[in-house]
Amino acid sequence: MTADTASAVPRPPARSSSAPEISGAEAVVRSLERLGVTDIFGLPGGAIMPVYDPLMDASGVRHVLVRHEQGAGHAAEGYAAASGKVGVCIATSGPGATNLVTAIADAYMDSVPLVAITGQVFSTLMGTDAFQEADIVGITMPITKHSFLVKRAEDIPGALAAAFEIASTGRPGPVLVDITKDAQQAVVPFVWPPRIDLPGYRPVTKAHGKQIQAAAALLAQARKPVLYVGGGVIRGRASAELRALAESTGAPVVTTLMARGAFPDSHPQHLGMPGMHGTVPAVLALQEADLLVSLGARFDDRVTGKAALFAPHAKIVHVDIDPAEISKIRTADVPIVGDVRDVLVDLESAYRSAIGTAKPDTEEWWSYLDGLRKEFPLGYAPTEDGLLAPQYVIQRIGELTGPEAVYAAGVGQHQMWAAQFIKYERPNSWLNSGGAGTMGYSVPAAMGAKVAEPDRVVWAIDGDGCFQMTNQELATCVINNIPIKVAIINNSSLGMVRQWQTLFYNGRHSNTDLNTGHGTVRVPDFVKLAEAYGCLALRVESEDQVDAAIKTALETNDRPVVIDFVVSADAMVWPMVPQGVSNSYVQYARDHAPAFDQED
Repeated sequence: MTADTASAVPRPPARSSSAPEISGAEAVVRSLERLGVTDIFGLPGGAIMPVYDPLMDASGVRHVLVRHEQGAGHAAEGYAAASGKVGVCIATSGPGATNLVTAIADAYMDSVPLVAITGQVFSTLMGTDAFQEADIVGITMPITKHSFLVKRAEDIPGALAAAFEIASTGRPGPVLVDITKDAQQAVVPFVWPPRIDLPGYRPVTKAHGKQIQAAAALLAQARKPVLYVGGGVIRGRASAELRALAESTGAPVVTTLMARGAFPDSHPQHLGMPGMHGTVPAVLALQEADLLVSLGARFDDRVTGKAALFAPHAKIVHVDIDPAEISKIRTADVPIVGDVRDVLVDLESAYRSAIGTAKPDTEEWWSYLDGLRKEFPLGYAPTEDGLLAPQYVIQRIGELTGPEAVYAAGVGQHQMWAAQFIKYERPNSWLNSGGAGTMGYSVPAAMGAKVAEPDRVVWAIDGDGCFQMTNQELATCVINNIPIKVAIINNSSLGMVRQWQTLFYNGRHSNTDLNTGHGTVRVPDFVKLAEAYGCLALRVESEDQVDAAIKTALETNDRPVVIDFVVSADAMVWPMVPQGVSNSYVQYARDHAPAFDQED
């Protein structure tokens, strides 16, 4: 939901003579306290400076001073994704605000509840190209659920309360609150709670009963059903309800990149991740199903391949809290708009009633899928250059750390390997930039996750390209005692781009060599860089060093740990369905059978 919002700011109730008079800046801080905020990631500047003065005295709110505003945004995302709470970031006007844009867009694509608070120049100067002026409301309008422009101090509590309501309800997402400097400085009575009036915002949560019954009837009739699970199941906190439906129906489950952990990898009904780099059983299950029950998924192009040829024989039950997603890519036979957790409970009950005592016969379907699992186990080929296999490194990180940890990945090959080779058993354990594909996400997101979940081990699994975009937040981690673990999967290249160049551009590796990991010259030397930040730093170049380094990282909790894993640049992510073709195109898997010979 987006709008020009100066007139849409919820108005406060009539002034009370007993209400204390405070500045708008202090109203920001008090409002955040009353909204239950305990952690904020930000960086001050001129237009937001009034807020930073009372923030200094806010004993219940921890402010983490980042080194770049993009880091604040991704940290707030990681905080939200790991905890389920609304993440909060704060920046000044102009470049401070625009540095948040990538993280805001990322949160919008991945449905992350986020409130971004920005300072704005004096309202009397707006539109004059004043120093550090930027129309951040206009800039972020397409990538937020809503954007507020606050020009009056008395409107601040209502705007913030409304922002949290919008960010955390319906389909979660980012909300921007831009506050002019004169609104921050003005003194007005503080009234809490404010009256929230959002006439254009009425998210549907309760699904229509007839649609539930229709979906249950299709499930009862299906012989090749698949539960196609998206990130909405995690955002909707519906993992337990998903498991109940899966076990009632006996249907296979696939979990998208955003849904890893929504259903346990160890469960016998789980076929893995679908899509461009999904498992062969997951990809072909979707392609050959007679019924897809899509749960909080949006039929993303990386899952469907060529959409017109996706799951050609399947009827579609599409469950989503956002009505705009229903039938956007694939027309739904049974559209269901509602909260996925409530829908799953109702659907499981309706399914039991629909089948009575005669459960559908899916034995032949499972025989086929089990055959695929046997023929195409997930694995990887040994490297031929003597360098580490990145898949092995990531697999060992997962095995030695376990499912209670949080794993935040950057974007590229290492992201796919982390999705494939770490076993996820619980929701909120896997954080990544799925929709936007933002390089630089991992380190600050891991930082935010560790603030939200201090008792969990938090790994940032990053590439050498991604790491160089936001590694300055290691300083933030050291100074603020946020002991994350960072695994740099260092292939000295922009790995995923290089892979595509190898496959589709005749091996012409144009501008993908980063010179970070191989040979005598390392630019930069990640071990020296990490040590300069005050981290424990290790380099691993052979397989016999891998376990010891990971164990050292797990035993070190007084500072961040950075491990530079020097891996082969020739390793590729398999399976791979090339972009723009049907998911029935599995010849790539068969042509590269050695990639599946070694079970993980």
